[in-house]
Amino acid sequence: MRLLAVFLLVLATWPAAAQPRNPLLEMAASPGISEADRASVQRFLRYPVPRALALGPNGALGWQSLGGTPEQVEQRALESCQRRSGGAPCQVAVRDLSVLLPGRAWTPPEPPSGMRLSSWNHETVPDPRFIWWGPDQARGVLVFAHGRGARGVDSRGGQPQGWTRHFNNAGYDVWRFDRHPNTDEAVPAAGWLRADLAELRRRGYRHIVMAGQSRGGWNTLMVLDTPGLADVHIAIAPAAHGDLGSASHGRQLDDLRGIVGAAAGAPRARVAIANFREDNFDAEPERRGALFRELGGRAGAFLFIDRPEQPTGHGAGASSGFNDRFGACLLRFATATPPPTTC
Repeated sequence: MRLLAVFLLVLATWPAAAQPRNPLLEMAASPGISEADRASVQRFLRYPVPRALALGPNGALGWQSLGGTPEQVEQRALESCQRRSGGAPCQVAVRDLSVLLPGRAWTPPEPPSGMRLSSWNHETVPDPRFIWWGPDQARGVLVFAHGRGARGVDSRGGQPQGWTRHFNNAGYDVWRFDRHPNTDEAVPAAGWLRADLAELRRRGYRHIVMAGQSRGGWNTLMVLDTPGLADVHIAIAPAAHGDLGSASHGRQLDDLRGIVGAAAGAPRARVAIANFREDNFDAEPERRGALFRELGGRAGAFLFIDRPEQPTGHGAGASSGFNDRFGACLLRFATATPPPTTC
């Protein structure tokens, strides 16, 4: 009963203005949340699912993202909140994208059926783990391309990297570019991607951000050969030739020179690239970095995150550290006038 009374008090003191456009994104402004904790809630809203935010009496809160099953994530959020509440009971207020507060329950609309673009070998599809805005209301769309799984591992359906939630929370729909592992070769995949980006433009998206990790990042750079497909290209640890022991790795620089030479669309696009230390898919970081800078010299705007001290490794773009440090900067690069040149 005490917990219910607390939530009823929260509701009673909620501003009497019109219903917020997105109650989930308004959570940080909820009455009873301290100024310091508002920043924590905003950080929570930029993290992947499964995730849970728990609230309790006297401004207590706790949250968890990833780290187990949805049930385990919720339990850890509740335990964190109850440590701050002195043991008083807490209640889950946000589960993934849904607000569960009494009287304020809200779940975002799902993408309409029939939206996906597909062939026998791939599909480009809205990711239901992100807020759906729709082409008419969205600020734009971010298409995220996964890496190619080692030894034929199927990467389809993987959750786009956490930093993409900065874009989603700012009004961008998030779609996945998924490829079947048996046919996922760089050149045909780039062809599928060109066709799908053009179709998304025809469907009314006003601003298109193409992003990808590893092979997905390589495809992101490949489609710079066609002007107007995307307004922004974000390549995270781009690679397409295996790790340092791969027989094809020696072709990496020659193929990258080909991408730079073919980038007819670069002058109309903003290009951001992230490279990491201890990346075993990058044999010659200095020479590769020089080619990336040459590409950036042809772009409408260029941002190069070149081997920061942290995070490290080929998968560093998926880390919370990358999200916290570079997510907001990538959003500014994609949207601000003028865009930043460093993070």
